[in-house]
Amino acid sequence: MSVTSKQLDRSEGARREIIAGGIVVAAILLFVGTGSNVMRAIVQTLSGLGGGPDQALAAALVLNVALILFGWRRYEDLNREIREKTEAEQRARYLADTDPLTGFLNRRALLATGQRQIASAIADKRQVALFLLDLDHFKTVNDIHGHAAGDRVLQVAAERISAILPPNATKARLGGDEFVAMLAFDPAARADIDALAAELVTALDNSVNHDGQQIRIGASLGISLASDASVTMETMVRQADIAMYHCKDEGRNRHIWFEPGMEMAVQVRNQIETGIREGMPRGEFAPHFEPQVDIASGRLLGFEMLMRWDSPEYGMIPPERFIPVAEESGIIGELSLQVIRDAMEIAKRWDPSIMLAVNISPQQLKDPWFSQKLTKLLVETGFPAAQLEVEITESSLFENLPLVRSIVTSLKNQGVSLSLDDFGTGYSSLSHLRALPFDRIKIDRSFIAAMRGSPDAQAIVVAIVRLGESLAMPITAEGVEDEATAIELTRLGCSKGQGWYFGRAASAADTDRLLAERGLLRAPMVPPAGPDTSEETPLRKSA
Repeated sequence: MSVTSKQLDRSEGARREIIAGGIVVAAILLFVGTGSNVMRAIVQTLSGLGGGPDQALAAALVLNVALILFGWRRYEDLNREIREKTEAEQRARYLADTDPLTGFLNRRALLATGQRQIASAIADKRQVALFLLDLDHFKTVNDIHGHAAGDRVLQVAAERISAILPPNATKARLGGDEFVAMLAFDPAARADIDALAAELVTALDNSVNHDGQQIRIGASLGISLASDASVTMETMVRQADIAMYHCKDEGRNRHIWFEPGMEMAVQVRNQIETGIREGMPRGEFAPHFEPQVDIASGRLLGFEMLMRWDSPEYGMIPPERFIPVAEESGIIGELSLQVIRDAMEIAKRWDPSIMLAVNISPQQLKDPWFSQKLTKLLVETGFPAAQLEVEITESSLFENLPLVRSIVTSLKNQGVSLSLDDFGTGYSSLSHLRALPFDRIKIDRSFIAAMRGSPDAQAIVVAIVRLGESLAMPITAEGVEDEATAIELTRLGCSKGQGWYFGRAASAADTDRLLAERGLLRAPMVPPAGPDTSEETPLRKSA
């Protein structure tokens, strides 16, 4: 059987105490053995019954007293050393087990403590719920407000969690913005666990004051369950983490219990993320180009760049499958700029009258350096800023309007055109449109698709067109799929459109061929890689 360091320390302390005690006992015994003779000699001297005191015995008495004092002092010194060492060990153990920012347990201590809690609860015929709580958009707090603000948000979150959880709950911070709470409960009281989880989410869906700034936070909470002693802490944390990510997928600011089917979805997501990271350096992501035309004349005005992923393992993967994963994993900025760079290199061959429009992820508008990064691409590729249009979705305006205003103003000053994308699906106000230097408004395709069969949708399209006229902002209609829709949009005064009626997104080689046919290509075409097997259709209108 192995001997632990704590057992060795206790043995060493006991040995020191025995030694110190032995010194004192020896001194006392020596005093008892010799001191009586000395005292008898002294008494005889004082009473005149004997000669002068024996000097040797007197010296022995002094030595006995000195030994007693020395032994007692050494005993006290050893006790103090033991106390100080014990206190130091306790401090070290506390620091090793505790998150210094919040005072909660850290990951290592949680795994050890939690496993004992599971065993104890199961022995009492109870179950254990593990809450894994992740603050929503916490990275944005650090990026925009700084790490001091991020630390303050974490401390306030810990205070709110502690205020709601029962005193016997185990609380931990796993790192970053992830918190864990564990509590045992009777199987019949699962509704109480749901109520507690909902209360936690509500408490964290609030603002935090930092140096006069109101920082809004929210939380997504996943719950896992241990109903027998075989469940490990690692399994519980992993399952709660999976459930938490399902919360984020379903809109955040809520709680969800783990279910076995969730694990497969996470595996697929992880495969996609791994594929993105490995595919980027291999050039698997390429720009495709969807035509934008003057609806009335059919004249080609430009192309919107759309990202495509040609995976050697999974084939052509649609953007709606991998873009959300890239955004969640934080790699959308790098991926987007890589493909935009390729698009700029391709578009340099186009006639100067042909615009290149690029979509910007809402995540990129949280980057204070985004405008500088895009400007750097323009300089490095030599692509004219006046030929570039940046499309910003309406919903991305509201998380940090001052930062968005700074970014779009900087791009506008470089000569880049700005378009408000998916208009009508968010909550833009006239004040936002007037405050931000947009050049164009794009009507969301959902209104265009519903326009012919829905008077309400048509009324919205008419209102947006009139709004654009009053603000001197031309309108682009997305999702134009047939001639009747194009004619109706022309009648309503919408000048620019894109959609399958005018042509689907095509590769760089196909786009070059289209431009060459119209005399709008300034440089030789990209050599075709082979026959085009896509379902893309050419422009239906002639120039």
